[in-house]
Amino acid sequence: MRLIPSPRRVLATLALVAGTALLVSGCASPQSGAGASTPQAGGTITFAVDVDPVGHLDVHSSQLDINAILQRPVFDSLVSQNADGSIVPWLAKSWSISADGLSYTFDLRTDVKFTDGAPFNAAAVKANFEHIVAPDTQSAQASSMLGGDFYAGTTVVDDHTVRVDFTQPFAPFLHNAAAVQLGFYSPLVLAASADKLKAGGPGISVGTGPFILSSYTPGSELVYTKNPDYNWAPDGAAHQGAAIIDTLDVKILPESAVRTGALTSGQVDIIGDTSPASLAQLGAGYTIISTQSPGVPYSLFLNVKRPVFANLGERLALAEGFDLDAAVKGVFQGRYQRAWSILSPGTPNSYDASLEGSRPFNSGDARALLDAQGWTGRDSEGYRTKDGKRLSARWISYTPVAEDNASLAALIQDGMKKIGFEVKHDVLEPGAYLDAYLAGDYDLTDWGYLSADADILRSHLGTKGFQNASHVSDATVDANLAAAVATTDPAKRAELYRALQQYNADAIATLPLYVPEYSLAAGPGIGGVTVDINGWPQFSAAYTSR
Repeated sequence: MRLIPSPRRVLATLALVAGTALLVSGCASPQSGAGASTPQAGGTITFAVDVDPVGHLDVHSSQLDINAILQRPVFDSLVSQNADGSIVPWLAKSWSISADGLSYTFDLRTDVKFTDGAPFNAAAVKANFEHIVAPDTQSAQASSMLGGDFYAGTTVVDDHTVRVDFTQPFAPFLHNAAAVQLGFYSPLVLAASADKLKAGGPGISVGTGPFILSSYTPGSELVYTKNPDYNWAPDGAAHQGAAIIDTLDVKILPESAVRTGALTSGQVDIIGDTSPASLAQLGAGYTIISTQSPGVPYSLFLNVKRPVFANLGERLALAEGFDLDAAVKGVFQGRYQRAWSILSPGTPNSYDASLEGSRPFNSGDARALLDAQGWTGRDSEGYRTKDGKRLSARWISYTPVAEDNASLAALIQDGMKKIGFEVKHDVLEPGAYLDAYLAGDYDLTDWGYLSADADILRSHLGTKGFQNASHVSDATVDANLAAAVATTDPAKRAELYRALQQYNADAIATLPLYVPEYSLAAGPGIGGVTVDINGWPQFSAAYTSR
């Protein structure tokens, strides 16, 4: 999945078995397999991706999925999260939570160093968390993951003990602490080059990870070399110690068909964010792994402050007026699941499966709803009218739009046209998109937002949420979101998130479309690649057999 960037930003073990195609949904972290035979130490693995995060390389301020993928080789976290949501040690050996839930105290490893030689210690944790919340960083996602207004500060207890405090209990913190967005820069870089983090590159993107970013050519390539001193992988990792390969070479190839061609011709070893159409072209000898993305599925966000969607009738008509099941099945060749909830089934301990099948396609009901709202006239093009005004919604998207999403949009437009509802899809350049979004000059916009914790709903449904594209403001929703943040009882949190999913299913503030999957495909001779809870590749244990 590629996160559709939010305008509130500055504008969101691969089992490599030769001859076998493996399709997996919701893979564990790490996921292991037989891998390629006769692994060789050293060598290079070439990985092709679709987007260059140029200008967005600061892990603390960027919200691009691709930046998180490309920065994980460099940046470690306090803890690691398994696919079932469980948390295991990483840079922190252990931790404790105060009885009142306001403080998290971490006992840090004593053997970790940044690749510029600076020690990883409590002071480094404090410096990084202070950078995240600093106004100049302009962080939205990482700041929210650190608690936002609930974050009270970080205290150095001693050289290898650090305490993170909150003004109220903040249950998602441990899960969030496993994300690369709360990873750690060398304090030497933060002190001398904080203004260069967004540009990134060698000597700037400096962490404690298993790889060192040694070369960056914007629009073309990122080259990583292994960190020979690395010896602090997470508990249960497929490999401990320095990476097996010497070099990870990342190529920027925007078109899915081009990436697929590069894989089949042997120019690259692995391709990421691979479309279902491209996957279908791969035959024997290639391995595929697909992981359902946790968080908010790819969705349409209905601006309830605009006249066309101010009333529930028109929102319900949109939800029922086109055949979403057929559209998703056709566009994604049966590989992606139609979404029923504002949370993906892959989001740990939160998904409400009772919503499945709850609002099927029903053009007759949709027509009746529009009739009841007074849209009974028709213009020369067959669109409904009321008081001489056409029933029309403006859908804005951020360029580039993936081919699959563009095809889905066309099917939605065609389906809605059949019931007399015009949907105009405007694909805008970043500046124009930002202007339209911030001005509220849209009826619909679209994205998917990956998160391993259901607290992501706070940013999408909360009155003050930084991703609240629907402009929802509901006191009960805000209360449920606040309660879910404050309780550490998994059953209570799940109950609250079910209520929030039910709310959206009734209110149609967001129309979920499909559940994205992050798909990797690899050619023969590559093994040991692992995937995290998001399906994103990790290369510490990767090897070649060529």
